[in-house]
Amino acid sequence: MDSPAADLDFHATRALLDWQAELGADEAIGDVPVNRYEVKAEARGPAVTAAPAPLATAEADPVAVAKTAAAEAVTLETLAEIQSAYDLCDLKKGARNFVFADGNPEARVMIIGEAPGREEDLEGRPFVGRAGQLLDRMFAAIGLARTAHHRDEALYITNVMPWRPPQNREPAPAEIAMMLPFLARHVDFVNPDLIVLMGNTPCAAALGQRGILRLRGAWTQAFGRPAMPMAHPAYLLRNPAAKREAWADLLEVRARLKEMP
Repeated sequence: MDSPAADLDFHATRALLDWQAELGADEAIGDVPVNRYEVKAEARGPAVTAAPAPLATAEADPVAVAKTAAAEAVTLETLAEIQSAYDLCDLKKGARNFVFADGNPEARVMIIGEAPGREEDLEGRPFVGRAGQLLDRMFAAIGLARTAHHRDEALYITNVMPWRPPQNREPAPAEIAMMLPFLARHVDFVNPDLIVLMGNTPCAAALGQRGILRLRGAWTQAFGRPAMPMAHPAYLLRNPAAKREAWADLLEVRARLKEMP
């Protein structure tokens, strides 16, 4: 059987060689294999000493970076810009939107929730899903609303985490820690008379404690201000019987506001 090369004329063969040269072939195959290990050391040229690998730089401390960044904010607007540009939280990579806050920043009452859910991630505002709708009804019952213009009737709402965790899982302690400097700065700018901690994650961030069903209903201090832990509206949707306790907590908030100058 004739080889395919036998059918090639001179010009076709030359074109084939040129094409292989362009692909990087720089040596023809000989009749006898070459044992490269028998090549004399001097023919190889002087040995080249490999440069030492650069030392690995220490990774930046996410909490330290967050503290420095938050301290640079001079207004709520610049805080939102700085926090949204923070790239050391992996939740940012999977989120659609940065969810900063909603309501009146002059409100006497600041609500701190956990993190955006699906609806909040899509809309870019906290507490807009079913739990958010229940929250609005709860506080409307004591005369407070996020849409109110007067500070005595207004609410200001934010979350510990501005980005949605995958599958709405609870934020990890490390994630909470890196957002805490931003949250503390957020509270300073709003300067509310009191804070409502909605659920376990805000209590973990502000109080260093978990166990919302044990903590709820008892006044404490968070960020230097009176704080009332309450069960998250999502929990109330799953456990309607707990709404009675939530109503008692709301009455406590209303009474405390009346007591404060």
